Amino acid sequence: MEQNTIEKLYETADLIRKMCIECIANFGVGHIGGSSSIIELLTVLYFHSTNIDPEDPKNPNRDRIVLSKGHAAPGLYATLAARGYFDKSLLLTLNQNGTTLPSHADMLKVTGVDFTAGSLGQGISAAVGMAIAGRMDKRNYHTFAIVGDGESQEGQVWEALMLASSRHLSNFTVIIDNNRMQIDGLTEDVCKVEPFESKLRAFGYRVYSIDGHDIEKIVEVVRKCRTARTPTAIVLNTIKGKGVKCCEGHYKSHSVSFTAEMLANECTGEVLK
Repeated sequence: MEQNTIEKLYETADLIRKMCIECIANFGVGHIGGSSSIIELLTVLYFHSTNIDPEDPKNPNRDRIVLSKGHAAPGLYATLAARGYFDKSLLLTLNQNGTTLPSHADMLKVTGVDFTAGSLGQGISAAVGMAIAGRMDKRNYHTFAIVGDGESQEGQVWEALMLASSRHLSNFTVIIDNNRMQIDGLTEDVCKVEPFESKLRAFGYRVYSIDGHDIEKIVEVVRKCRTARTPTAIVLNTIKGKGVKCCEGHYKSHSVSFTAEMLANECTGEVLK
């Protein structure tokens, strides 16, 4: 992978993170923690490693990207706007009355969203269904499901993982945002779900555990997942609130008050106005 491509992706990730923070600051509160931890992943998926087209967002042959951890919608919205699915000024309407950008991603309101998520565990279940449908329709698309580590405490997540494995869905990849924190504290204290790697291997997955903020490594493993002969899993070891000084590494950043006055200390310059 060329160095200038990597640098460009990092620049794009920085811009998306700023856009995400700014739209949350404009509203005054939002899901900074879980949005910021997956910005590098979203950048790779939407700007490098998948078959998508903002000009043809409903193409039946497109890859599917399901944000099962739907509360990270601000990060997804910022990515979609940066990619050209809709005008970035729309981000300033996040959670406002009459907005088309609600707190959790809604496929009926937001161009580019492949599934409405919010109830934990439902997104990955739908993603497995999409992978099955792709095989039945003989379409060559790949389905990615982005799941939270706290979300993985839901039994429905593991039922979906079991089904994908039993159907040998090589066109399916689950990506776990392992930031080790959830709304009520550390995942280990609330309900321990690790070690993900051994559990996923026991379910029949080829598993990759990587630094979730290393763009070059994300590109590498996504490429491997697309050519695997088994369902695949990526454990993204991330930092909740990555890149936002007052939120980084704090579980209380799951949903946090964040004002325009605070913005100047967290990112330089306005990018949405």
